[in-house]
Amino acid sequence: MKQILKVTILSGLYTFLKMLAGFIIGKVIALYTGPSGMAMMGQIQSVVTVLNGLATAPAGNGLVRYTAENHEQGINACVPWWRACVRVSILIMLIVIPIFMVFSQKISYYLFENAQYYWLIILACGLIPCSIVNTLVASVLNGQQRYREYITLGMLSVIASTVVMIILIVFYGLKGALIATACNNAIAGIVLYFCCRKEVWLRLTYWFGNVEKEKLAGITKYTLMALTTAIAMPLALLFVRNILITEQNWDQAGQWQAVWKISEVYLSVITVALSTYFLPRLAVIRDGVMMKKEVNSILIYIMSLAAVMALGIYIFRDVIITVLFTEEFRNARNLFLYQLIGDVIKVAGFTYAYPILAQGKMKIYISSEIIFSVSFVLLVQYFVKNYGIQGANIGYLINYSLYLLFTFVYTNFINSQSLVKKRGDSL
Repeated sequence: MKQILKVTILSGLYTFLKMLAGFIIGKVIALYTGPSGMAMMGQIQSVVTVLNGLATAPAGNGLVRYTAENHEQGINACVPWWRACVRVSILIMLIVIPIFMVFSQKISYYLFENAQYYWLIILACGLIPCSIVNTLVASVLNGQQRYREYITLGMLSVIASTVVMIILIVFYGLKGALIATACNNAIAGIVLYFCCRKEVWLRLTYWFGNVEKEKLAGITKYTLMALTTAIAMPLALLFVRNILITEQNWDQAGQWQAVWKISEVYLSVITVALSTYFLPRLAVIRDGVMMKKEVNSILIYIMSLAAVMALGIYIFRDVIITVLFTEEFRNARNLFLYQLIGDVIKVAGFTYAYPILAQGKMKIYISSEIIFSVSFVLLVQYFVKNYGIQGANIGYLINYSLYLLFTFVYTNFINSQSLVKKRGDSL
Protein backbone atom coordinates (compact mmCIF):
# COMPACT_ATOMS: atom_id res chain seq x y z
CA MET A 1 0.00 0.00 0.00
CA LYS A 2 2.90 2.37 0.72
CA GLN A 3 4.27 1.73 -2.74
CA ILE A 4 0.99 2.48 -4.53
CA LEU A 5 0.64 5.60 -2.36
CA LYS A 6 4.14 6.74 -3.37
CA VAL A 7 3.43 6.04 -7.03
CA THR A 8 0.07 7.79 -6.81
CA ILE A 9 1.67 10.90 -5.32
CA LEU A 10 4.31 10.96 -8.05
CA SER A 11 1.80 10.20 -10.78
CA GLY A 12 -0.53 12.73 -9.15
CA LEU A 13 2.06 15.45 -9.76
CA TYR A 14 2.47 14.20 -13.31
CA THR A 15 -1.23 14.03 -14.02
CA PHE A 16 -1.84 17.36 -12.30
CA LEU A 17 0.49 18.83 -14.87
CA LYS A 18 -1.33 16.89 -17.61
CA MET A 19 -4.64 18.14 -16.27
CA LEU A 20 -3.39 21.71 -16.18
CA ALA A 21 -1.99 21.38 -19.68
CA GLY A 22 -5.20 19.77 -20.93
CA PHE A 23 -7.32 22.49 -19.37
CA ILE A 24 -5.13 25.25 -20.80
CA ILE A 25 -5.26 23.70 -24.25
CA GLY A 26 -9.02 23.21 -23.91
CA LYS A 27 -9.43 26.86 -23.02
CA VAL A 28 -7.29 27.97 -25.96
CA ILE A 29 -9.21 25.71 -28.34
CA ALA A 30 -12.53 26.97 -26.98
CA LEU A 31 -11.45 30.59 -27.48
CA TYR A 32 -10.04 30.13 -30.98
CA THR A 33 -12.30 27.43 -32.48
CA GLY A 34 -15.54 27.12 -30.44
CA PRO A 35 -17.65 23.96 -29.87
CA SER A 36 -17.44 22.80 -33.50
CA GLY A 37 -13.63 23.04 -33.35
CA MET A 38 -13.65 21.02 -30.14
CA ALA A 39 -15.62 18.28 -31.90
CA MET A 40 -13.26 18.31 -34.91
CA MET A 41 -10.25 18.05 -32.62
CA GLY A 42 -11.89 15.05 -30.95
CA GLN A 43 -12.28 13.40 -34.36
CA ILE A 44 -8.64 13.77 -35.37
CA GLN A 45 -7.55 12.76 -31.86
CA SER A 46 -9.40 9.47 -32.26
CA VAL A 47 -7.70 8.77 -35.60
CA VAL A 48 -4.26 9.61 -34.17
CA THR A 49 -5.01 7.31 -31.24
CA VAL A 50 -5.87 4.50 -33.64
CA LEU A 51 -2.77 5.09 -35.77
CA ASN A 52 -0.38 5.31 -32.84
CA GLY A 53 -2.11 2.47 -31.06
CA LEU A 54 -1.66 0.19 -34.07
CA ALA A 55 2.01 0.99 -34.55
CA THR A 56 2.98 1.03 -30.87
CA ALA A 57 0.92 -2.00 -29.85
CA PRO A 58 3.96 -4.31 -29.50
CA ALA A 59 5.82 -1.70 -27.42
CA GLY A 60 3.19 -1.19 -24.74
CA ASN A 61 1.91 -3.50 -22.02
CA GLY A 62 3.75 -6.56 -23.32
CA LEU A 63 7.09 -4.78 -23.14
CA VAL A 64 6.26 -3.53 -19.63
CA ARG A 65 5.39 -7.04 -18.46
CA TYR A 66 8.43 -8.84 -19.87
CA THR A 67 10.81 -6.09 -18.81
CA ALA A 68 9.35 -6.26 -15.29
CA GLU A 69 9.82 -10.04 -15.21
CA ASN A 70 13.41 -10.05 -16.51
CA HIS A 71 15.14 -6.75 -15.73
CA GLU A 72 16.60 -7.97 -12.39
CA GLN A 73 18.51 -10.62 -14.34
CA GLY A 74 20.21 -7.94 -16.44
CA ILE A 75 19.82 -6.28 -19.81
CA ASN A 76 20.63 -9.44 -21.78
CA ALA A 77 17.60 -11.18 -20.29
CA CYS A 78 15.38 -8.39 -21.64
CA VAL A 79 17.01 -8.04 -25.07
CA PRO A 80 15.10 -10.91 -26.80
CA TRP A 81 11.79 -9.34 -25.79
CA TRP A 82 12.90 -5.86 -26.85
CA ARG A 83 13.98 -7.08 -30.26
CA ALA A 84 10.69 -8.90 -30.73
CA CYS A 85 8.83 -5.66 -29.91
CA VAL A 86 10.78 -3.66 -32.47
CA ARG A 87 10.38 -6.34 -35.15
CA VAL A 88 6.60 -6.47 -34.79
CA SER A 89 6.30 -2.67 -34.53
CA ILE A 90 8.18 -2.16 -37.80
CA LEU A 91 6.07 -4.79 -39.54
CA ILE A 92 2.84 -3.17 -38.43
CA MET A 93 4.12 0.30 -39.34
CA LEU A 94 4.94 -0.84 -42.88
CA ILE A 95 1.39 -2.13 -43.27
CA VAL A 96 -0.52 0.69 -41.58
CA ILE A 97 1.18 3.75 -43.06
CA PRO A 98 0.51 2.94 -46.75
CA ILE A 99 -3.13 2.01 -46.05
CA PHE A 100 -3.91 5.23 -44.18
CA MET A 101 -2.11 7.34 -46.79
CA VAL A 102 -3.97 5.76 -49.71
CA PHE A 103 -7.34 6.26 -48.02
CA SER A 104 -6.50 9.64 -46.43
CA GLN A 105 -9.12 11.57 -48.42
CA LYS A 106 -11.90 9.12 -47.60
CA ILE A 107 -10.93 9.14 -43.92
CA SER A 108 -10.94 12.94 -43.93
CA TYR A 109 -14.40 13.02 -45.49
CA TYR A 110 -15.76 10.58 -42.92
CA LEU A 111 -14.28 12.55 -40.04
CA PHE A 112 -15.07 16.10 -41.12
CA GLU A 113 -17.57 15.74 -43.99
CA ASN A 114 -14.79 17.31 -46.05
CA ALA A 115 -11.84 15.70 -47.86
CA GLN A 116 -9.57 18.74 -47.58
CA TYR A 117 -8.01 17.59 -44.30
CA TYR A 118 -6.43 14.48 -45.88
CA TRP A 119 -2.98 15.98 -45.24
CA LEU A 120 -3.54 15.63 -41.49
CA ILE A 121 -3.78 11.86 -41.89
CA ILE A 122 -0.56 11.85 -43.93
CA LEU A 123 1.17 14.01 -41.31
CA ALA A 124 0.11 11.65 -38.51
CA CYS A 125 1.46 8.69 -40.52
CA GLY A 126 4.82 10.38 -41.01
CA LEU A 127 5.22 10.90 -37.27
CA ILE A 128 4.55 7.29 -36.29
CA PRO A 129 8.26 6.35 -35.81
CA CYS A 130 8.60 9.06 -33.13
CA SER A 131 5.50 7.71 -31.38
CA ILE A 132 7.01 4.21 -31.37
CA VAL A 133 10.18 5.56 -29.73
CA ASN A 134 8.02 7.30 -27.12
CA THR A 135 6.26 4.07 -26.17
CA LEU A 136 9.43 1.94 -26.22
CA VAL A 137 11.37 4.21 -23.87
CA ALA A 138 8.43 4.80 -21.52
CA SER A 139 7.64 1.07 -21.34
CA VAL A 140 11.21 0.12 -20.43
CA LEU A 141 11.34 2.72 -17.66
CA ASN A 142 7.97 1.51 -16.39
CA GLY A 143 8.97 -2.15 -16.55
CA GLN A 144 12.19 -1.41 -14.64
CA GLN A 145 9.98 0.33 -12.05
CA ARG A 146 12.03 3.50 -12.34
CA TYR A 147 9.01 5.54 -11.39
CA ARG A 148 10.83 8.79 -10.75
CA GLU A 149 12.49 8.92 -14.19
CA TYR A 150 9.35 7.64 -15.89
CA ILE A 151 7.20 10.37 -14.39
CA THR A 152 9.80 13.18 -14.65
CA LEU A 153 10.30 12.54 -18.36
CA GLY A 154 6.56 12.31 -18.82
CA MET A 155 6.22 15.76 -17.28
CA LEU A 156 8.89 17.18 -19.59
CA SER A 157 7.03 15.70 -22.55
CA VAL A 158 3.77 17.29 -21.44
CA ILE A 159 5.40 20.71 -21.08
CA ALA A 160 7.03 20.50 -24.50
CA SER A 161 3.90 19.29 -26.33
CA THR A 162 1.70 21.84 -24.55
CA VAL A 163 3.93 24.76 -25.55
CA VAL A 164 3.95 23.58 -29.18
CA MET A 165 0.16 23.10 -29.19
CA ILE A 166 -0.55 26.55 -27.77
CA ILE A 167 1.77 28.22 -30.29
CA LEU A 168 0.14 26.39 -33.20
CA ILE A 169 -3.41 27.12 -32.02
CA VAL A 170 -2.77 30.82 -31.33
CA PHE A 171 -1.08 31.45 -34.66
CA TYR A 172 -3.02 29.07 -36.92
CA GLY A 173 -6.41 28.63 -35.23
CA LEU A 174 -8.36 25.47 -36.04
CA LYS A 175 -5.72 24.22 -38.47
CA GLY A 176 -3.06 24.65 -35.79
CA ALA A 177 -5.18 22.75 -33.24
CA LEU A 178 -5.53 19.83 -35.64
CA ILE A 179 -1.81 19.81 -36.47
CA ALA A 180 -0.91 19.96 -32.77
CA THR A 181 -3.17 16.99 -32.02
CA ALA A 182 -1.49 14.96 -34.77
CA CYS A 183 2.00 15.83 -33.43
CA ASN A 184 1.43 15.31 -29.70
CA ASN A 185 2.84 11.79 -29.23
CA ALA A 186 5.68 12.41 -31.65
CA ILE A 187 6.88 15.40 -29.61
CA ALA A 188 6.88 13.22 -26.50
CA GLY A 189 8.96 10.62 -28.34
CA ILE A 190 11.59 13.19 -29.29
CA VAL A 191 11.81 14.42 -25.68
CA LEU A 192 12.14 10.91 -24.21
CA TYR A 193 14.79 9.84 -26.71
CA PHE A 194 16.85 13.00 -26.20
CA CYS A 195 16.78 12.61 -22.40
CA CYS A 196 17.58 8.86 -22.40
CA ARG A 197 19.97 8.72 -25.34
CA LYS A 198 22.94 7.93 -23.03
CA GLU A 199 21.20 5.01 -21.29
CA VAL A 200 23.07 1.74 -21.87
CA TRP A 201 19.88 -0.15 -22.66
CA LEU A 202 19.01 2.25 -25.49
CA ARG A 203 21.95 1.10 -27.66
CA LEU A 204 20.73 -0.07 -31.07
CA THR A 205 22.45 -3.46 -30.70
CA TYR A 206 20.01 -4.30 -27.90
CA TRP A 207 16.98 -3.55 -30.09
CA PHE A 208 17.92 -4.96 -33.49
CA GLY A 209 19.06 -8.49 -34.21
CA ASN A 210 17.89 -12.09 -34.26
CA VAL A 211 14.45 -12.73 -32.79
CA GLU A 212 13.43 -15.95 -31.04
CA LYS A 213 10.10 -17.46 -32.14
CA GLU A 214 9.01 -17.96 -28.53
CA LYS A 215 9.55 -14.30 -27.70
CA LEU A 216 7.89 -13.23 -30.93
CA ALA A 217 4.82 -15.30 -30.02
CA GLY A 218 4.64 -13.74 -26.55
CA ILE A 219 4.86 -10.19 -27.89
CA THR A 220 2.38 -10.98 -30.67
CA LYS A 221 -0.19 -12.01 -28.07
CA TYR A 222 0.10 -8.66 -26.31
CA THR A 223 0.20 -6.92 -29.67
CA LEU A 224 -3.18 -8.37 -30.61
CA MET A 225 -4.62 -7.20 -27.28
CA ALA A 226 -3.15 -3.74 -27.70
CA LEU A 227 -4.39 -3.54 -31.29
CA THR A 228 -7.89 -4.29 -30.07
CA THR A 229 -7.65 -1.51 -27.49
CA ALA A 230 -6.18 0.87 -30.07
CA ILE A 231 -8.99 0.25 -32.51
CA ALA A 232 -12.11 -0.63 -30.53
CA MET A 233 -12.75 2.35 -28.24
CA PRO A 234 -11.36 5.11 -30.50
CA LEU A 235 -13.58 3.81 -33.30
CA ALA A 236 -16.49 3.63 -30.89
CA LEU A 237 -15.92 7.30 -29.98
CA LEU A 238 -15.85 8.21 -33.68
CA PHE A 239 -19.20 6.49 -34.14
CA VAL A 240 -20.61 8.19 -31.04
CA ARG A 241 -19.60 11.64 -32.29
CA ASN A 242 -21.08 10.90 -35.69
CA ILE A 243 -24.31 9.81 -34.01
CA LEU A 244 -24.40 13.10 -32.09
CA ILE A 245 -23.58 15.10 -35.22
CA THR A 246 -26.27 13.31 -37.23
CA GLU A 247 -28.99 13.27 -34.56
CA GLN A 248 -28.11 16.68 -33.08
CA ASN A 249 -25.42 18.91 -34.69
CA TRP A 250 -21.70 19.80 -34.52
CA ASP A 251 -22.20 22.23 -31.64
CA GLN A 252 -23.99 19.61 -29.52
CA ALA A 253 -21.24 17.12 -30.29
CA GLY A 254 -18.77 19.76 -29.11
CA GLN A 255 -20.66 20.20 -25.82
CA TRP A 256 -20.44 16.45 -25.22
CA GLN A 257 -16.77 16.40 -26.26
CA ALA A 258 -15.98 19.13 -23.71
CA VAL A 259 -17.41 17.01 -20.86
CA TRP A 260 -15.69 13.89 -22.20
CA LYS A 261 -12.39 15.78 -22.32
CA ILE A 262 -12.72 16.82 -18.67
CA SER A 263 -13.36 13.20 -17.69
CA GLU A 264 -10.45 12.02 -19.81
CA VAL A 265 -8.06 14.47 -18.17
CA TYR A 266 -8.97 13.93 -14.51
CA LEU A 267 -9.21 10.15 -14.88
CA SER A 268 -5.63 10.14 -16.14
CA VAL A 269 -4.59 10.73 -12.51
CA ILE A 270 -5.87 7.25 -11.72
CA THR A 271 -5.03 5.44 -14.94
CA VAL A 272 -1.41 6.62 -14.87
CA ALA A 273 -1.04 5.38 -11.29
CA LEU A 274 -2.58 2.02 -12.20
CA SER A 275 -0.51 1.50 -15.33
CA THR A 276 2.69 2.62 -13.60
CA TYR A 277 2.36 0.51 -10.44
CA PHE A 278 -0.30 -2.10 -11.02
CA LEU A 279 0.74 -3.78 -14.28
CA PRO A 280 4.40 -4.50 -13.29
CA ARG A 281 3.17 -5.63 -9.86
CA LEU A 282 0.54 -8.04 -11.17
CA ALA A 283 2.89 -9.37 -13.86
CA VAL A 284 5.02 -11.17 -11.24
CA ILE A 285 2.12 -12.60 -9.16
CA ARG A 286 1.28 -16.21 -9.97
CA ASP A 287 -1.03 -17.04 -7.06
CA GLY A 288 -4.76 -16.53 -7.75
CA VAL A 289 -5.66 -15.70 -4.17
CA MET A 290 -2.82 -13.17 -3.90
CA MET A 291 -3.83 -11.51 -7.15
CA LYS A 292 -7.46 -11.20 -6.07
CA LYS A 293 -6.35 -9.82 -2.69
CA GLU A 294 -4.06 -7.27 -4.39
CA VAL A 295 -6.85 -6.01 -6.64
CA ASN A 296 -9.47 -5.80 -3.90
CA SER A 297 -7.11 -4.04 -1.50
CA ILE A 298 -6.41 -1.30 -4.01
CA LEU A 299 -9.98 -0.99 -5.31
CA ILE A 300 -11.35 0.90 -2.28
CA TYR A 301 -8.49 3.39 -2.45
CA ILE A 302 -8.85 3.90 -6.21
CA MET A 303 -12.65 4.22 -6.16
CA SER A 304 -12.55 6.66 -3.25
CA LEU A 305 -10.12 8.85 -5.15
CA ALA A 306 -12.26 8.71 -8.29
CA ALA A 307 -15.46 9.47 -6.37
CA VAL A 308 -13.95 12.49 -4.58
CA MET A 309 -12.62 13.92 -7.82
CA ALA A 310 -15.91 13.30 -9.65
CA LEU A 311 -17.91 14.94 -6.84
CA GLY A 312 -15.61 17.96 -6.85
CA ILE A 313 -15.99 18.37 -10.60
CA TYR A 314 -19.78 18.09 -10.38
CA ILE A 315 -20.04 20.68 -7.60
CA PHE A 316 -17.75 23.14 -9.38
CA ARG A 317 -18.83 22.35 -12.94
CA ASP A 318 -20.01 25.91 -13.61
CA VAL A 319 -16.69 27.32 -12.46
CA ILE A 320 -14.85 24.71 -14.53
CA ILE A 321 -16.78 25.63 -17.67
CA THR A 322 -16.12 29.33 -17.08
CA VAL A 323 -12.40 28.78 -16.51
CA LEU A 324 -11.74 26.12 -19.13
CA PHE A 325 -14.11 27.03 -21.92
CA THR A 326 -16.40 29.88 -22.96
CA GLU A 327 -20.07 30.78 -22.55
CA GLU A 328 -20.77 28.84 -25.74
CA PHE A 329 -20.19 25.69 -23.67
CA ARG A 330 -22.58 26.64 -20.85
CA ASN A 331 -25.15 23.97 -21.79
CA ALA A 332 -22.51 21.32 -21.10
CA ARG A 333 -23.26 21.77 -17.36
CA ASN A 334 -26.29 19.50 -17.81
CA LEU A 335 -24.18 16.63 -19.13
CA PHE A 336 -21.95 15.97 -16.11
CA LEU A 337 -24.05 13.82 -13.76
CA TYR A 338 -24.33 10.56 -15.71
CA GLN A 339 -20.85 10.99 -17.16
CA LEU A 340 -19.18 11.35 -13.75
CA ILE A 341 -21.07 8.41 -12.22
CA GLY A 342 -20.03 6.38 -15.24
CA ASP A 343 -16.41 7.48 -14.70
CA VAL A 344 -16.29 6.08 -11.16
CA ILE A 345 -17.81 2.79 -12.30
CA LYS A 346 -15.40 2.69 -15.25
CA VAL A 347 -12.40 3.04 -12.90
CA ALA A 348 -13.62 0.09 -10.84
CA GLY A 349 -14.07 -1.97 -14.00
CA PHE A 350 -10.58 -1.11 -15.21
CA THR A 351 -9.07 -2.09 -11.85
CA TYR A 352 -10.68 -5.54 -12.03
CA ALA A 353 -9.60 -5.87 -15.68
CA TYR A 354 -5.88 -5.48 -14.98
CA PRO A 355 -5.31 -9.16 -14.04
CA ILE A 356 -6.68 -10.12 -17.47
CA LEU A 357 -4.11 -7.84 -19.08
CA ALA A 358 -1.22 -8.71 -16.78
CA GLN A 359 -1.64 -12.44 -17.37
CA GLY A 360 -2.00 -12.06 -21.12
CA LYS A 361 -5.49 -13.62 -21.27
CA MET A 362 -5.77 -12.78 -24.95
CA LYS A 363 -9.11 -14.30 -25.91
CA ILE A 364 -11.10 -12.96 -22.97
CA TYR A 365 -9.45 -9.53 -23.19
CA ILE A 366 -10.06 -9.08 -26.92
CA SER A 367 -13.61 -10.38 -26.68
CA SER A 368 -14.51 -8.04 -23.84
CA GLU A 369 -12.94 -4.99 -25.54
CA ILE A 370 -14.90 -5.59 -28.74
CA ILE A 371 -18.18 -6.47 -27.03
CA PHE A 372 -18.23 -3.45 -24.74
CA SER A 373 -17.09 -1.03 -27.45
CA VAL A 374 -19.92 -2.21 -29.70
CA SER A 375 -22.43 -2.12 -26.87
CA PHE A 376 -21.35 1.45 -26.05
CA VAL A 377 -22.18 2.59 -29.58
CA LEU A 378 -25.48 0.69 -29.65
CA LEU A 379 -26.56 2.05 -26.27
CA VAL A 380 -25.66 5.61 -27.30
CA GLN A 381 -27.58 5.19 -30.57
CA TYR A 382 -30.69 4.07 -28.69
CA PHE A 383 -30.60 6.61 -25.88
CA VAL A 384 -29.66 9.61 -28.07
CA LYS A 385 -32.71 8.92 -30.23
CA ASN A 386 -34.89 8.88 -27.13
CA TYR A 387 -33.23 11.39 -24.78
CA GLY A 388 -31.18 13.66 -27.03
CA ILE A 389 -27.54 14.45 -26.26
CA GLN A 390 -27.95 13.31 -22.64
CA GLY A 391 -28.50 9.82 -24.02
CA ALA A 392 -24.79 9.54 -24.85
CA ASN A 393 -23.91 9.77 -21.16
CA ILE A 394 -26.72 7.44 -20.12
CA GLY A 395 -25.41 4.87 -22.59
CA TYR A 396 -21.90 5.37 -21.22
CA LEU A 397 -23.06 4.77 -17.63
CA ILE A 398 -24.99 1.62 -18.48
CA ASN A 399 -22.20 0.23 -20.64
CA TYR A 400 -19.53 0.52 -17.94
CA SER A 401 -21.87 -0.82 -15.28
CA LEU A 402 -22.12 -3.99 -17.36
CA TYR A 403 -18.33 -3.92 -17.85
CA LEU A 404 -17.76 -3.70 -14.09
CA LEU A 405 -20.07 -6.65 -13.50
CA PHE A 406 -18.16 -8.72 -16.05
CA THR A 407 -14.65 -7.88 -14.74
CA PHE A 408 -15.71 -8.32 -11.10
CA VAL A 409 -17.07 -11.82 -11.72
CA TYR A 410 -14.10 -12.83 -13.87
CA THR A 411 -11.35 -11.62 -11.51
CA ASN A 412 -12.95 -12.73 -8.23
CA PHE A 413 -14.35 -16.07 -9.29
CA ILE A 414 -13.39 -17.41 -12.71
CA ASN A 415 -9.76 -16.25 -12.95
CA SER A 416 -8.77 -16.84 -9.32
CA GLN A 417 -10.18 -20.38 -9.36
CA SER A 418 -8.40 -21.22 -12.62
CA LEU A 419 -5.06 -20.02 -11.21
CA VAL A 420 -5.55 -22.08 -8.04
CA LYS A 421 -6.36 -25.14 -10.17
CA LYS A 422 -3.25 -24.62 -12.36
CA ARG A 423 -1.10 -24.27 -9.26
CA GLY A 424 -2.56 -27.48 -7.82
CA ASP A 425 -1.97 -29.38 -11.08
CA SER A 426 1.67 -28.22 -11.17
CA LEU A 427 2.21 -29.54 -7.65
